[in-house]
Amino acid sequence: MMQNVHLAPKVDEDDLYSGYNDYNPTFDTEDLENDTAFQQAVRTSHGRRPPITAKIPGTSASRPLATGFGSKTALSSSMGRPMTGAIQDGLARPLTAVHAAGYSKTALRGSAFDPLGQAKGPAPPLEMKNEDTPEEKIRQLEKKVNELVEESCIANSCGDLKLALEKAKEAGRKERALVRQREQITSPENINLDLTYSVLFNLASQYSANEMYAEALNTYQIIVKNKMFSNGGRLKVNMANIYLKQRNYSKAIKFYRMALDQIPSVHKEMRIKIMQNIGVAFIKTGRYTDGISSFEHIMNTSPNLKAGFNLILCYFATGDREQMKKAFQKLIAVPLEIDYDDKYVSPNDDPHTNLLIEAIKNDQLRQMEHERKSMAEKYIMTAAKLIAPAIETSFAVGYDWCVEAVKASHYVELANDLEINKAITYLRQKDFYQAVETLKMFEKKDSRVKSAAATNLSFLYYLENELAQATNYADLAVNSDRYNPSALTNKGNTVFASADYEKAAEFYKEALRNDSSCTEALYNIGLTYKKLNRIDEALDCFLKLHAILRNSAQVLYQIASLYELMEDPNQAIEWLMQLISVVPTDSRVLSKLGELYDNEGDKSQAFQYYYESYRYFPSNIEVIEWLGAYYIDTQFCEKAIQYFERAALIQPTQVKWQLMVASCYRRSGNYQKALDTYKDIHRKFPENVECLKFLVRLCTDMGLKEVQEYVMKLKRVEKLKEIREQRVKSGRDGSARSRREGSGGGDSGSAKGERLSAKLRALPGTNEPYESSGNKEIDASYVDPLGPQTERPKTAARKRMDEDEFADEELGDDLLPE
Repeated sequence: MMQNVHLAPKVDEDDLYSGYNDYNPTFDTEDLENDTAFQQAVRTSHGRRPPITAKIPGTSASRPLATGFGSKTALSSSMGRPMTGAIQDGLARPLTAVHAAGYSKTALRGSAFDPLGQAKGPAPPLEMKNEDTPEEKIRQLEKKVNELVEESCIANSCGDLKLALEKAKEAGRKERALVRQREQITSPENINLDLTYSVLFNLASQYSANEMYAEALNTYQIIVKNKMFSNGGRLKVNMANIYLKQRNYSKAIKFYRMALDQIPSVHKEMRIKIMQNIGVAFIKTGRYTDGISSFEHIMNTSPNLKAGFNLILCYFATGDREQMKKAFQKLIAVPLEIDYDDKYVSPNDDPHTNLLIEAIKNDQLRQMEHERKSMAEKYIMTAAKLIAPAIETSFAVGYDWCVEAVKASHYVELANDLEINKAITYLRQKDFYQAVETLKMFEKKDSRVKSAAATNLSFLYYLENELAQATNYADLAVNSDRYNPSALTNKGNTVFASADYEKAAEFYKEALRNDSSCTEALYNIGLTYKKLNRIDEALDCFLKLHAILRNSAQVLYQIASLYELMEDPNQAIEWLMQLISVVPTDSRVLSKLGELYDNEGDKSQAFQYYYESYRYFPSNIEVIEWLGAYYIDTQFCEKAIQYFERAALIQPTQVKWQLMVASCYRRSGNYQKALDTYKDIHRKFPENVECLKFLVRLCTDMGLKEVQEYVMKLKRVEKLKEIREQRVKSGRDGSARSRREGSGGGDSGSAKGERLSAKLRALPGTNEPYESSGNKEIDASYVDPLGPQTERPKTAARKRMDEDEFADEELGDDLLPE
């Protein structure tokens, strides 16, 4: 045992440098491979311990160092603790602590440190899964079904309903194949019911979205009747919704009630919505009493705006005044559960607080609050307008009650809107005095309400052509709220009516600066530029307006009119064709198209549009005259007769239409009918020269005895005509002589001459037939009670065919609020 112990040599204390050249066998690593004691220690847990820090022996070391070469005695550590790696009592500890650090018992001398084993090369490839196993096929099929269901839902959300249905059907087919495979391999208890439920539910939803209601109901029935689906009964709500869309209200109510029985009471909100649907179905079937019970239950349990409004409708249908009042009070008491505007006002000048307020001032939550508030105001205003005439003896008293009720709620700002709506109701009843008086009550209110009322008053006076009052209230509206675009537009209209177009344009521009979406101001500024003959600027305005209002008949007509003024008939025709697609029955637009084609020389197209115009409005004299002349030019005189007869019916005092009828008979060779017509004209207009001339000619050609009688009448009429011409000539000479004299008595002579000339002017001229009843023209707007004119729609484009006037609806946004 002692043969392996090497004692340190004695150190000469007098030699300070002794020992540094001596070789310490502890650091000898040459023969470690052959050292059995070291190899045995490496195989035990001692070799897996962290290495002990070696200390260079110094002068202070008084104990000898020993190596582990085959040492049979326990070696002490630097702390005096026996080293555990040594062999004690002939037993070696197992080597367990060095594998994690990269050591191995077969490590060779000079091998590199490789704890991760990278020198061994890449790891062997993973063992491939066997996809041919039934379990793997089932897993892959399940994954594919889930992917198809997801794709179907995504397609539905993107609006591609057809693709969504195809994906849902494919998912259903693959799911059925999956069930068959699983039944062949495992027991039926292992079927994935959740996957089956999701596939069927998605398929039914896609059928419903594609309006394939029968297939949707069949699919829902499969889910509902399967007892393995625990919550399938709730889908009866979806089935009831489908029956409601099909207007099968009795079945809808039945399924809603069945769903209500299966939904537990903890789902309070869901039950309330189902109860609301039941009430709506009762209203659809006219069972208002049952609907009242449903909505009353909702208002007592969880009140909301829709239920309150529907409750008012039911009481209105039953005519219960007191219950209508109570239901209205319940409606205005429904809490909105939103933050009011005070939250968005900064209490101080803290920049961080201001930044926060700016960030949340128009976020999604704020927009949702605005929408909810707007919906509440809409329901309350509509309910007030509905019940006001019914809850009291007169609608005015009813409005007053509604206004007082609203003032007592947290919708105080709606009271003023109700007052203005009261004035609008007076307007609909043609009671302008009461409307004006109601609006005048707002002159002492706050600026916003005062501006709205003054705008309406200005509009009313403008319609009554009282421009002075309209101007006063327009000024009041503008002074109360300078940023009100409707007030500025009305002010511009009053200035426009006084022909100060430049100033009117300034007001319209200011209205546009305050509200760029004020289409009325943009339209009117286009008319103003048109009056100022600034055609290009007017065209720019109307083209901008056309980009906003794509199907506005007024805008399309104005663009066509401007191109006509610019002498571009092709563009004018193109825009009028677009206008016809919007208002296909407007006779004036059709006649304008006929006129443009006629000017271009296209008679066939002109005839087509003139004929369409006549078909929709057979009382337009210009259209009738053109059609009659067209048939005469094309040698179809028989067809022209009906148009001239229509013109004679519209203007019975105009002899020329009856002469044209007789002329058509004469040109077509029906001389007897022409003679009878001329005789009839002679009885109505006995001093008409042209009629007598044709009577003489026809009687001469036909050899009739009446020819001498008509010759005598013709001579007498011609002589009377010459006398009239002489009187007219002498009257003109006398008036000229009196003007030259300019004497003091000229006043009386002048008055006498004026009376004479007025009397002579009343007589027919040389080229006009004499009419005993005076030369009056009946207005061309004759309406045939049996003609298609009774169904002719009124379009705003017709009002602007000859002159540019402001339509009522163009005077402001809130002039006549609904």
